[in-house]
Amino acid sequence: MAWLFASGHAVDIVLVVIAAELVWLIIGREWRPVDALLRLGPGILMLVALRFALTGHDWRWVMTALLLSFPVHLADLMRQR
Repeated sequence: MAWLFASGHAVDIVLVVIAAELVWLIIGREWRPVDALLRLGPGILMLVALRFALTGHDWRWVMTALLLSFPVHLADLMRQR
C-alpha cells in the first residue's frame, strides 16, 4: 500500500473522483463550468501540490501549486457574494 502513496497514484485516484464530480456538477446540476472550476480548483491545486511533494519534485513546484490555490479560492469567494 505504501507504493500507492510513494508513486502519487493515491492522489491520482482522488483527482479522478474530483474530475467525475466536476462533470456531474456541469452536466447533472447544470453549473456553469467556470463556477464548478472555481469551486473545485483550490482543492485540485492542493492535491497537485501533495502529489508533487509525495513524488519528490522540487519544493518550488509544491509552493507554486499551493500559491495558485489561494487566488482561485479568493475568486470563488468573490463570485459567491
